[in-house]
Amino acid sequence: MGHEFDRTIALTHTDAGYEAELDPGWVVGGGINGGYLLAVLGNALRETLAGKPDPFSLSAYYLSASTPGPARVTTEIVRDGGSVATARAELSQGDTARITALATYGDLAGLPDDVRTSGQPFEVAPRERCIDAGAHMPEEMRRGVPLMERFDLLLDPASVGWALGTPSGEGEIKGWIRLADGREPDPISLLMFCDALPPTTFDLGLFGWAPTLELTCHVRAVPAPGWLRIRHATTNLAGGMFEEDCEIWDSAGRLVAQSRQLARAPRG
Repeated sequence: MGHEFDRTIALTHTDAGYEAELDPGWVVGGGINGGYLLAVLGNALRETLAGKPDPFSLSAYYLSASTPGPARVTTEIVRDGGSVATARAELSQGDTARITALATYGDLAGLPDDVRTSGQPFEVAPRERCIDAGAHMPEEMRRGVPLMERFDLLLDPASVGWALGTPSGEGEIKGWIRLADGREPDPISLLMFCDALPPTTFDLGLFGWAPTLELTCHVRAVPAPGWLRIRHATTNLAGGMFEEDCEIWDSAGRLVAQSRQLARAPRG
C-alpha cells in the first residue's frame, strides 16, 4: 500500500495538468495545512521537470483557503537549462485559485559536497526528555487538528509552556519530528515539515489558526534517514501579521532545509 504521505500527495496526469485529491487528514484550523499543499505542488513540479527531481527553492502565495477534495495543479516550465530549471505551478479547486508558486529545481545528489558554514544545530533537549505533542493534546484540540496524527512530534520542554497557560513570550517552538508511519524524510517531505509545527504565535500567548500568506522554502540537501531536528521562530508581530523562520537539521547534523513565511496573526 505504500506510505500515507505518498498516497496523499499522489497525482493523476491529465491533458490539462494534474489532478489531486486533497486529504482531510491534513486539515488545521480553517483550511488545509500550507506545508502539505506545498508538497503537493512540489510533487507536480517534480513530475514536470524530468531529470531535476529536487526543489532547491519554492515560493508560494496562498490566495484562498483550500478544502479537502479534488484539486487541479497546472505547471509551466519557465526555463530549463544546465543544472537547474525554473517553473510555475498553480493549485485550484473549481474556478478558484488556491496557491500560485514559482520554483527552481535540480538534482541535490549532484551538488558538490563543499559545506562552509558557521551555523550549528540549535540546542534541543534529547528526545527522551521531550514532550509527545500528540499524546498530550486535549481531545477537543485533536479533533480540530487531524494533521497532528500524520507525524510524530516531540517538543522541547521549553517550547510547551503555551499548552500549560504559561507561554514564554520568546516566539520559539522547537523539537524533533518524523512521519508517523515510518517513511523516511526526503526533499519533498521537507516542504511539508517547514510548516508542520504549531504557530510560533502560540508561544506569544495568541491562539488560533494562523493562515499563511507567503511561504518560501530552500532545500539544501537530501536528508539522512531518522528524526529531524526542527525549530520555528518569530521576531516581529506587527500589523496583524508575523514572520516565521524555520530550520531543519537531519540526523547527520546537516542543515537540510530553511524557510520563511508571512502569516496572519490568530484572531482567537
